[in-house]
Amino acid sequence: MIFERIKTPGIAHVAYLIGNQGEAAVVDPRRDVDEYLTLARKHKLTIKYAIETHRQEDFVMGSAELARQCGAKVVNGRHTAFGHGDIRLDDGEGFEIAKGIRIVALHTPGHTPESMCYAVHLDDAPDHAWAVFTGDTLFIGEAGRTDLTDPSQTAEHAAQLYDAVHTKLLPLGDQTIVLPAHGAGSVCGGNIAERDDSTIGLERHYNPVFVRSRDVFVQGKLDERIPRPPYFRHMEQVNSKGGMGPPLSAGAVRVLQPKDFQAESRRGVVFDLRLPEAFAGGHVPGSYSIWANGLPVFAGWVAEPGTPIYLVVDDAETALDDAVKALGRVGLDHVKGVLAGSFEAWRDHGLPMAGVGTVEPGRVDADAGRRDLRVLDVRDDHEFESEGHIPGASHLYVGYVEQELDRLLPSFDPDAALVVTCGVGHRASLAASMLLRCGARDVRNLLGGMDAWKRLERPMDFGASELSVTTPDLEGPRL
Repeated sequence: MIFERIKTPGIAHVAYLIGNQGEAAVVDPRRDVDEYLTLARKHKLTIKYAIETHRQEDFVMGSAELARQCGAKVVNGRHTAFGHGDIRLDDGEGFEIAKGIRIVALHTPGHTPESMCYAVHLDDAPDHAWAVFTGDTLFIGEAGRTDLTDPSQTAEHAAQLYDAVHTKLLPLGDQTIVLPAHGAGSVCGGNIAERDDSTIGLERHYNPVFVRSRDVFVQGKLDERIPRPPYFRHMEQVNSKGGMGPPLSAGAVRVLQPKDFQAESRRGVVFDLRLPEAFAGGHVPGSYSIWANGLPVFAGWVAEPGTPIYLVVDDAETALDDAVKALGRVGLDHVKGVLAGSFEAWRDHGLPMAGVGTVEPGRVDADAGRRDLRVLDVRDDHEFESEGHIPGASHLYVGYVEQELDRLLPSFDPDAALVVTCGVGHRASLAASMLLRCGARDVRNLLGGMDAWKRLERPMDFGASELSVTTPDLEGPRL
């Protein structure tokens, strides 16, 4: 048997290639399918099936692309929320995907109403599951979030997920390997463990869905308050229609000289992918600071589908391809240009520049003598409340800084000095760039962020603050 785990950086997505004797299936493929095809060629396999656990929210699915390129049949459940399926499986139905490898579909609603898991049975021990592809129903150390379909039904969906895990997955047995669609860092779940391997038997001893009672588990899901990126809705719509076809190639992105970049980028948005320290030293006015690995998550917070995107990267020859792929994975295909020579060329042409102040943790107290100095923490609710924050800090999650700035407590003052902090400085740099776009005149990134603050054993508060703005429900019920 051939088994490969394929990870997608930035969104913590995991797909799987499984096959035997020349035939294979890919579970939860992403849009850019070249890596799957390369692995199939390496193992002399033909990809016969593209198996979907659910309609993914955080990336464009690649089932249709595998069907187009190698004739793979799309396998999913019978729920109407799925898009096209060549093979529709009811709960308990299954078939042989390769010689000696059989899958059995298990309907496990809760994360989304259509969510399916697929138990894998081998001829060596047909009565016992070898593994189960759990999609976003069951992660390692966590269960999927249950607020996506309709936030008002979070509790009901949590109860459904709890019941599905206990009635469909637990009976598979302790030996069953857990193969989820996402790992640590995904926004599709909360506290996912930072490792790849587990079994039902191990999860039974520490995963909240197993060690908590049903009522306590449901309450835990109500308390999660994970930010919901606005592009999730677009991904659901796209995936319901079968994806978006082949992604943009980096070779199609024009290299623009500084003055041309200046003129053309006014039509869209500029993403500066350099590190926060470089962005702070100088950047194209009005640009967003999004570090390269943060593109798949945060680009969709600030750019709509169809928005022209212009990139500033350290080295277009090595970084552009990864950036274009990352954007394409969340449906952002309109990358129109990259700045030739990076920001150094812009600087050397004497074009306008903007900057962000920086401050180290040990200097915050020295600057605090200014009565108008404020600290803004842009981490999520859990990080702010449970991991500790700077005493007196305001709180607003980075994704909401532009659209929800009028909810900031105390109210936003463009003339006040703002120190922005996150974990280490990457999200703070994005938030700082947003604040500059909103008219702020004195913004400083706390480089090293709360990680450095803790290492220096600086004072911290815990829990919610009267200056906190908790995760808002910006979208309302979803279909």
